[in-house]
Amino acid sequence: MNPTDDVLREVGPRLRALRQKSGITLAALAETTGISVSTLSRLESGQRKATLELLLPLAQAHRVPLDELVGAPQTGDPRVYARPIKRFGQLILPLSRNPGGPQAFKHVIAPGDRHEPEPKTHEGYEWLYVLTGRLRLILGPHDLVLPAGEAAEFDTRVPHWFGSAGGEPVEFLTIFDAQGARIHVRARPSVPPGSAGRPGADRA
Repeated sequence: MNPTDDVLREVGPRLRALRQKSGITLAALAETTGISVSTLSRLESGQRKATLELLLPLAQAHRVPLDELVGAPQTGDPRVYARPIKRFGQLILPLSRNPGGPQAFKHVIAPGDRHEPEPKTHEGYEWLYVLTGRLRLILGPHDLVLPAGEAAEFDTRVPHWFGSAGGEPVEFLTIFDAQGARIHVRARPSVPPGSAGRPGADRA
């Protein structure tokens, strides 16, 4: 028996488990990925063979590395080998391997990539930071422009969309938690011994 067939056979149950864990319906996943409900259902049941064309948007939607979807064995190598994903006019590079937990990504919007806003919703919570350029963020009723160095965080159940403000190149980082837990971007510093009671010692 072909070992590849064994690997692909396990993809369906893994996809179903990821979707159910995130509380996402097939209809919502279909809207996010552009893959029909019937195809998604057949993938999860094993009636449809998984292909790279189908797995890439699903990996992005679930915010997991492609390796996790296909059950690739762990090598012990701590480096993250990013496989760029082209979605919604963006080049998206996974920056972390943290199955079931927060995931980090780098997004690149190339010059001239202009798309009409199509806000999406899904379960989770997201934090972003603009590295270069100016990012247009549509979030519910708000239409915002974030310059380099500015950050935002929001509940992804609110309709949202990212794009370039003015068609210029934009690079930004996102940290996404599929469970919807608020992402803390600042840690409270530890207090050195003997510092208790000093002015400002209890401020983050």
